[in-house]
Amino acid sequence: MTAIPAHIQRLCDEFGIKVIDGHRYPEVGETRAVVTLDRIYRKFGEAHVRLVLTTIREAGNNLLLMDESGFWMVSDMVRRCQGIIERDASAWLETWDMIPGGELQFVAQELRSVVPTRFALGGMVYERLFRRFGPNSDQLDMLDDRRRMT
Repeated sequence: MTAIPAHIQRLCDEFGIKVIDGHRYPEVGETRAVVTLDRIYRKFGEAHVRLVLTTIREAGNNLLLMDESGFWMVSDMVRRCQGIIERDASAWLETWDMIPGGELQFVAQELRSVVPTRFALGGMVYERLFRRFGPNSDQLDMLDDRRRMT
């Protein structure tokens, strides 16, 4: 197993994420994507990684997002939606708890030969965030049950 940077191991321990060997398939609450976490850390800093991990860990539906595509996608959403997080972090986490991240990731993987999973997944997740927090979030769409995420 490759050496895990101490700062990444510390964050994983703090957030209750078990780091596993890269040759095993991760179960819920486990990751083997420590290099990805370290890249995100080096690029955006510790506070950003904390928001990424909080978003994943606090939303029970998304514990399967702890791989390379999932970490990067959540990082993308945290960067794009910083204003939402600052205005109402509770609503941010409640919304993520309703997003079926693992299911969407499974769907996004169907496109992996055409579109990187990170970007396909990000589009699907952002559409849900936009419906919840976007300019028309207070308008009900009678044909769309996802509008009920309030």
